[in-house]
Amino acid sequence: MASVNELIWDDTILPFQLDSADVRGRVTRIDAALGNMLAQHNYPQPVRALVAEAVLLAALIGQTMKLRWRFSLQVHGDGPIRMVIADYYAPAKEGDPARMRAYASFDESRLQPGVAPYAQIGKGTFGVLVDQGAGMAPYQGITPLVGKGLGDCAETYFAQSEQLPTRFATTINVTETAARAAGIMLQHMPKASPFANGEGGSGEGGLLAADDLVSGDDSENWNRATILLATATEAEMSGPAVTPDQLLLRLFHEESLRVFDAQPLQFGCSCSEAAVRQSLSIYSAKDIATMTTDVGTVTADCHFCGAHYALEPETLGFEASKPVD
Repeated sequence: MASVNELIWDDTILPFQLDSADVRGRVTRIDAALGNMLAQHNYPQPVRALVAEAVLLAALIGQTMKLRWRFSLQVHGDGPIRMVIADYYAPAKEGDPARMRAYASFDESRLQPGVAPYAQIGKGTFGVLVDQGAGMAPYQGITPLVGKGLGDCAETYFAQSEQLPTRFATTINVTETAARAAGIMLQHMPKASPFANGEGGSGEGGLLAADDLVSGDDSENWNRATILLATATEAEMSGPAVTPDQLLLRLFHEESLRVFDAQPLQFGCSCSEAAVRQSLSIYSAKDIATMTTDVGTVTADCHFCGAHYALEPETLGFEASKPVD
């Protein structure tokens, strides 16, 4: 039976700030929401674990999105696990939960027993997309896959593309029937002119790393905060014996800790019949005819939530809205 603490803090993101170190961060635990995302698909164990890690990172990063914005973490590779996407939808209005969804594409025949999930992505890219809504061009950033996990990729992305020193501590516990993920993110507050040496970074392949971007007092403060972060145990992060606010107090009580309101999150998909119709509105009647099934409908399935749509072909395409002469 779940404890009261566990029920209160599951599926929440708690933002905080360390004023003494000029560092901000988030701590999260994801349980039911993650289970609901994974329940939409019959993923093999390595894929489940990798999806869980992507969801965790997307939650930690995406919590800063403004209302109605979408943050998407996207991983592509040439290995057995070809693609992993985790989307974070910021609340529609203050007080609403954030919504998350996730999807993975893989070749089950190529999955290698005993090989770490991350290693089964192969060579590829780690990307982020920030969608600010209609009328706004989305922001996209891409860096190579590096290190031993998606957390390493995210740290490299922030150092290389945003010049923001960032560090993650994560724990993933995924079985065939249950899933739980927890983690903490630290990020040095942005400066007007971020420091980066001009001769390449100390990271893999000469990419910038977090420590390349801080110097002087900033370096001392950053090192102190990350050393404290490294003392967090998996049991503390996952709970339920220690709540997230108690964990932050244990780690950073000497760093002028400020904790803000928690953001609840839940599984949720943005697909709809209207969105499907919109995506098909660019096609001609001839194109729509080629998409029509033997039973006389045009069908579409959502990869994220499994929703199935069956639409009448005469109501689709750009010609369907033309007035009849």
